This record gives sequence, structure tokens and C-alpha cells, in this order.
Amino acid sequence: MKLGIIGLPNVGKSTLFNAITKAGAEAANYPFCTIEPNVGVVTVPDERIKVLHEMYHAKRAVYTTIEFYDIAGLVKGASRGEGLGNKFLGHIREVAAIVHVVRCFEDPGVVHVEGKIDPLSDIDVINTELILSDLEVLERSIQRIRKSAKGDRALAGELDLLLRVQNVLEEGKTARTMDLSEGEEEIVKGLNLLSGKPVIYAANVAESQVALGDDNPYVRQVADYAAEEGSEVVVISAKVESEIAELEEEEKQMFLEELGICQSGLDQLIKASYRLLDLISFLTAGEPEVRAWTVRRGTKAPQAAGKIHSDFEKGFIRVETIAYDKLMESGGNIAAAKEKGLVRSEGKEYVVKDGDVMHFLFNV
Repeated sequence: MKLGIIGLPNVGKSTLFNAITKAGAEAANYPFCTIEPNVGVVTVPDERIKVLHEMYHAKRAVYTTIEFYDIAGLVKGASRGEGLGNKFLGHIREVAAIVHVVRCFEDPGVVHVEGKIDPLSDIDVINTELILSDLEVLERSIQRIRKSAKGDRALAGELDLLLRVQNVLEEGKTARTMDLSEGEEEIVKGLNLLSGKPVIYAANVAESQVALGDDNPYVRQVADYAAEEGSEVVVISAKVESEIAELEEEEKQMFLEELGICQSGLDQLIKASYRLLDLISFLTAGEPEVRAWTVRRGTKAPQAAGKIHSDFEKGFIRVETIAYDKLMESGGNIAAAKEKGLVRSEGKEYVVKDGDVMHFLFNV
């Protein structure tokens, strides 16, 4: 899973990226400090893996990961190439979802590229550039389909859809706000529109404001905006995350309690990204390895098996599965769980659920 961290220059993107990935990307108080996207890989915390690892005395535990891309600050005119904008917009096309960092703190010592703190204006600048870039993509697609659509009913329907999307974008609305059927979504997804990518707004607040949530008026503006378009929002302090990154786990929990918050910004981002992209994790466990695998909600057993190895999907026979909680009720003992009838044998139509502990049977 790749998440792109974007925003105007000097909103705290690279500071946040450094903190949550410990990757050491340069963070400085001037625009375009980041040109090529820095990439950091973050382990997704999962207490279930820790427990299973100890129960099975496994040789190793493998957690799922998220890749964060620190993409350079966009400015007004990016879609026309301002501030190396075309290059930066291209980087956004490569990610599954966007973490849009919005400045929600006052600090005269940190320059704001627009000269004032105005979260909604900042969001509008970024969204406008994404929309303008998308309109160029749409125009080319529309011209191409128009040439081929005569007498082809399927292409005529696709053309009508693209014209609808174009009208929405020309009204200044993002593609992600459209209400589309499943088939229409697939067509639009194929265009890889920037304004169609799911978004988590990261409201970056001062350390003293991190426990206030949307009691901060700037944060409230962002939260209301996110709710209107069905996006996620997390309240985060890049400064706090920088301090947390230097602490051991026990110290980290004490520090969070002192601030009056129960989880770090990184934990919030991970949970928000799973909700936004409709992801779940299933588990495999044995002495060689305990591991978490991430799939989309609604994935069937053979496709889940294919995440492990393509041969597992091709030769899928059935899967033995038990819910993690049920396994814990049996003391983590699969044999005892089988005696209680808690381990189920499922076929090709089984839809994987979050926390399923699975053993695949296949033949190649």
C-alpha cells in the first residue's frame, strides 16, 4: 500500500514523514526542499501477530507494511508546471491514496507560502491543481473515444460518463465526490485521476493543541470539509510525532498520556488508511513464520491465497480457517480448536474476514 504525503510547501509534510518513517528526509523552512519523493516503509502494528509469534514459538514474525511517499509541495499553477508542478503531480499518480497535510497552526517563524493560515484555501489550491491536471487527461480521452464511438454503444456510454466527469471537474469539484455505479467506477479508475484518489486530511496542529481535536477552529473547518466529500481526517502534530519517534514504546505511551491523547498520529493514519481503502488483514501461523497479509474487504479465499503465492491460487482446493478470537479461546491450540468444532473448512466462495487465521490446501 502506497500513500503519498502532499500539501503546500512548509505545512509540515517532510517533518511528519521523517517522524513516522524515521527515514531522515530533509526538512527545511523553504519551498521545494523535497524534489524527488522520499520513500519510507512503516510496519503496521498488529498485536495479534505478537501473540501468535509467542504461542507458536515461530522463527520470525512478519507484519504488513505501508509505503509513505513524501511528495514535494505543490503551489498554485502546478498543473501548468509552476514549481516543478508537472513532475510532482506525476508522483501522485503512483500512490493508492493521498495524505493531504493541512497547516492548522500559527507560527510566525515558519513561512506560509500564501502568507496566511487558511486551511480551506490551502485545500482548494491543491484540489484545483489536481482538477486542472485531470481535465487535461480527460480531454485527451474524450477526443480519442469520440473518434471511435460512432456506432459503438459501449463506447458511447463511456463517452457520456467522461463528459459527466468533465462537467463535475469544470464546476471545481473533485472526481472522488461523484456518485458512480460499480461499472462506472472501474472506468473512471482506469483514468487514474488525481482528484479521484481517496484522501486522508492530516490536520497538522501545534503540540499544545493536539488534544483538542476539532475544538481547534482550523481543524473543525478541515473536518467539516472532509465529511462533505466522504474523506478521512486525522488530527496530528508533526512536532509531537518527531518527539515520539525518539522514544521507546513504554516512554511513548507515557508521553501520549501526558498530552491527553490515546494514540499516535501514525497509528491514526494507519487505521484511517485501512478504513479509506477498505482493507483487512488475515493471518497465517506456524513454527517457521507468523505473518499478516492485507487484502481488500470482500476478497475470496483463492485470491487471498494468491497473495501468498500464485500457485496457491491456481491450485486452490480449500482453506481451514478460524477467527483469531476463537483461536484465543482455545488457548492458541489449533488441535483443541478443531475438537471444539471451531476450525472450519471453506471453499472457493468463502469471503475472508479480518483476523481469520488461515491454512490453505492446494495442488499444483
